[in-house]
Amino acid sequence: MNTLRTFAVTSLLLAASVDVAFAATTPGQPTQKGTAGEFLVVGDSVVSSQQLFLGAENMVYVVDKVENNPAQINGHPAYASAFDLDSNTARPMDIITNAFCAGGNVMGDGTWLNVGGNQAVTYGGLQAESQNGGGPYDDPDGRNSLRTLKPCSDDKCDWEIVGDMTTQRWYPTVETLPDGTLIILGGCQNGGYVNDRYQDNPTYEFFPSKGAPVHSNILATTLPVNLYPLTWLLPSGKILVQSNYDTVLLDHETGDEKPLDKMPDAVRTYPASAGTIMLPLTPANNFTATVLFCGGTNLQSEQWVTSWPIVEYGASTSCQKISPDVSPSYTPDDPLPVARSMANFIFMPDGKIFCVNGAETGTAGYGNDTWAIGQSYADKPVLLPTIYDPEAAAGKRWSSAGLKASTIPRMYHSSATLLPDGSILVSGSNPNADYNVGEGIAYPTEYRTEKFFPSYYNERRPEPQGIPDSIAYGGDAFEITLDKEDLFGDVKKVESAKVVIIRTGFSTHSMNMGQRYVELESTYYGYQSNTTAVLHVNQLPPNPSVLAPGPALLFVIVNGVPSVGVQIMVGNGKVGEQETKEYASLPSSNIFGSSGSSGNSNNDSEDGNPDAAISLSHKLMATYILLLVSLVQFGL
Repeated sequence: MNTLRTFAVTSLLLAASVDVAFAATTPGQPTQKGTAGEFLVVGDSVVSSQQLFLGAENMVYVVDKVENNPAQINGHPAYASAFDLDSNTARPMDIITNAFCAGGNVMGDGTWLNVGGNQAVTYGGLQAESQNGGGPYDDPDGRNSLRTLKPCSDDKCDWEIVGDMTTQRWYPTVETLPDGTLIILGGCQNGGYVNDRYQDNPTYEFFPSKGAPVHSNILATTLPVNLYPLTWLLPSGKILVQSNYDTVLLDHETGDEKPLDKMPDAVRTYPASAGTIMLPLTPANNFTATVLFCGGTNLQSEQWVTSWPIVEYGASTSCQKISPDVSPSYTPDDPLPVARSMANFIFMPDGKIFCVNGAETGTAGYGNDTWAIGQSYADKPVLLPTIYDPEAAAGKRWSSAGLKASTIPRMYHSSATLLPDGSILVSGSNPNADYNVGEGIAYPTEYRTEKFFPSYYNERRPEPQGIPDSIAYGGDAFEITLDKEDLFGDVKKVESAKVVIIRTGFSTHSMNMGQRYVELESTYYGYQSNTTAVLHVNQLPPNPSVLAPGPALLFVIVNGVPSVGVQIMVGNGKVGEQETKEYASLPSSNIFGSSGSSGNSNNDSEDGNPDAAISLSHKLMATYILLLVSLVQFGL
């Protein structure tokens, strides 16, 4: 009998281990309190959030330019930090070299790379005598630097220098490729408001390195506004690159650049700094990429000089979009309600896009010009956010209904990112050469960090069971179960359910490099008798170019309300070629036991049994628990 009991206990533990191995932590309810439609200041970022990204479910990493921040680390002012979302507190970090206006993105194994930056500086952003560190800021030249971070949920990880690029890059863009490696594009050698031919770096290279940098025609011919080129990996495997008014499809394997149509209406790249985003990739649109550009400024190339009051020049309201794998042409979309430069576009789990930060006049940048507002090249901050709904009819896609304005101007060097609980972290703003606070300063160095709480925030969130800890490119489908509360007491709510993956990206200079939203193909079985449902969910399409490998958040949305997001791994968790398999065939959607069911409504059948809504691992665990309880009851 003892042997039987041992077998039962062992089997129970094995069943539990199976469940843990194949399912991520079940999400619960948000722990942060907030009012829907409003901002709340939640903490201090320690350094100004020029760059930020969500590295772990509870940790946002912040990177600043070198300046005289009061926080110290290793005997010098800090210029990086880790913001803990559980406590809303930040700890200083040492990123070692000057990461001013660097680029970044995440690799297929979850390692984040931060590249390039500025030379070593001293007070006021002036060039330091030594480029090897020392002096008041101890900030070695960062223009060639390659910095990596492997995120953690505590304070036991930090930045490392892993080598140098062969060229200097200030204002580079970084995009993740289908094999989880990175492409690094553009930049300049010494910085400045706009680029020029004496310091231009019109090339791209790869990390890990694939050899010498490759010349790029679009970056060589779009001066002076070719910094931070706007870049997206497309499902075709090509890369969309937009710079000044030009656009190309780049084949990163052959170097071929196919010209597309000119950008209408306005410049979108830095320092015009439009809001940009790739719209959701869904089964309904056959995972076709459409990229949206809104705002910026319509300055022509010869007008990008600072001898006239750019701060007074109005930003654009224009929105244009392009589906480059389908057509070379742009089409107009609903204009912004208010003109903006420096807007951040952030995906919400429901597929809508949150627009925040920016200014009505001027551009990104700062300087000691008589016409600047303090040192800012922009003015009239836009404090009221607005939301874009890609599913709405033309003319009705933008709305600020139910939204309240922030009280904090978010100008140059502001950033934002989606968080797992569905709120949006907004931080930064520092159009100054150095740390600058005090009375009478129009746009000071800003450390206050806010969260914005969307309309769904305080709703009871679905708590789906069966979320996997990784998503593959094709292969077997998986099941997610929803109970009565998840379905808001109505089994027909399953008809609105969807499963989405969001990569939140690397936020800096109005961009979220690598941000992407992909809806997974799914069908459902609903069970009228006990108001439960099961979602049959396919893996990603067997094409890593739809969503490059690496960490991302998975949400389950029911009736427009998202679960708390779970961080999962897309792909095999390694850098290298990803395995692809054929898509699974999903069963047809049906609600069993309802008078309007189009399929089998006999609840005694296999498909009609509500127990089918329970995954195999849960069934096994339940069986073993019952067996163990029986043994204990009989004293075995």
